[in-house]
Amino acid sequence: MITKLQHWWQETRSSFWFIPAVMVLDAVVLATVLITVDATVDLDVVERWPLFFGAGAAGARGLLTAVAGSMITVAGVVFSITLVALSLTSSQYTSRVVRNFMRDRINQMVLGMFVGIFAYCLVVLRTIRGGDEGGFVPSLAVLAGLILAFVGIAFLIYFIHHISMSIQASSIIAGAAQETIAAVDHLFPEVLGEDGDEDANGNLSTSLANQPWSAVPARKTGYIEYIDVNALLDVARENGTILRMERGIGEFVVEGAPLLSVVAPGGLDDETAAELNAVYVISRQRVVDQDAAFGIRQIVDVAMKALSPGINDTTTAVICVDNLAAILVRLANRRIATSHRLDQGELRLIARGPSFESLLAEAFDQIRQNAAGNVAIMLRMLGALQTIASLTANPSRRRAVYAKVQWIADLAERTIESPYDRARFESRLTSVREALEDENRFKSPCCRR
Repeated sequence: MITKLQHWWQETRSSFWFIPAVMVLDAVVLATVLITVDATVDLDVVERWPLFFGAGAAGARGLLTAVAGSMITVAGVVFSITLVALSLTSSQYTSRVVRNFMRDRINQMVLGMFVGIFAYCLVVLRTIRGGDEGGFVPSLAVLAGLILAFVGIAFLIYFIHHISMSIQASSIIAGAAQETIAAVDHLFPEVLGEDGDEDANGNLSTSLANQPWSAVPARKTGYIEYIDVNALLDVARENGTILRMERGIGEFVVEGAPLLSVVAPGGLDDETAAELNAVYVISRQRVVDQDAAFGIRQIVDVAMKALSPGINDTTTAVICVDNLAAILVRLANRRIATSHRLDQGELRLIARGPSFESLLAEAFDQIRQNAAGNVAIMLRMLGALQTIASLTANPSRRRAVYAKVQWIADLAERTIESPYDRARFESRLTSVREALEDENRFKSPCCRR
């Protein structure tokens, strides 16, 4: 239940309606407070500053009516502009980044400001009465409505600037990269030791081959957004068994398909199976919070669109490679938890998660496959891989980077026809290889051309 509530709260905070709803509520509270002050406190500033506070009932109604009408109209315009930006982003780049626009706090606050001012004016308008009705004009609240109108104008000007900046390719890609880097920092906070040992428990799996595994089926279809690993360990400890994830974060699971396996000849009872299913949050789409691979996927999709024959935007693809390099550099010296999770020295969970090699492949393989003959992209990927390798001393990670360099070299050999371009590429390739082959680290026959 706690897992579900945390997920619901995160989804609510990032939704497009939550911030505007809160701002409307704040506006109604502000209007109520100012009206109460006007009704209970005798303010002599009305007589001192008649130009600011001296409007009659008709004038106050006219002012607030104009402000309310203009604000709701502008709110509709802002919503239309946002929809156009979403449509443009989805068609020009990838639909995967639309969620980032929906979660943009600036867009939410601008819409909330306009509908909030509209709600404020409505609340104040209903309290204004002329002389034949008892005569009450909340002068302070009316003045605040005028000030809010000017604030709304400032928000509109800033929104136009913000939306024009946010639909640029560099802003979209950088935003996705920053979100992914934040996920990497959260998911992999520990730095690798000097030995770079990440798989000290890898030999534990050899004793599990003949165990009687029973499947725990999924009770919902969708993408796995969140897994409470601590809760899985608790269940395994309480039942004195071993759990094995069959699906990990970001993977698609079908109702009835194995979600977990457990060392139990007769399987688990329905209550425990339901408890295990409750540990998983399954939804219709992937999110970056626990799924750094999806953040990488967004940037790769933009690069793929840019490299397509219909668009052929090499500059955007280069920006994607640069930001992917920034993500992998942040990950290069981080410790990724092993798949075997122990509790007081006993194996309790075999997790399913990302590895540096899988994230590196996610970042560069498809771009390489679609960069045939594109010298600029291949040169940029070589530079990115060299930078990544230079910031990690882990042998297996450096070998993975070196393998990517070799595959790019193979692609260049098959697709670069111009002697001039080939010479440029070979020169860059030679310098990258020399940097990666430091201290004869990678001179085994399997890695050399």
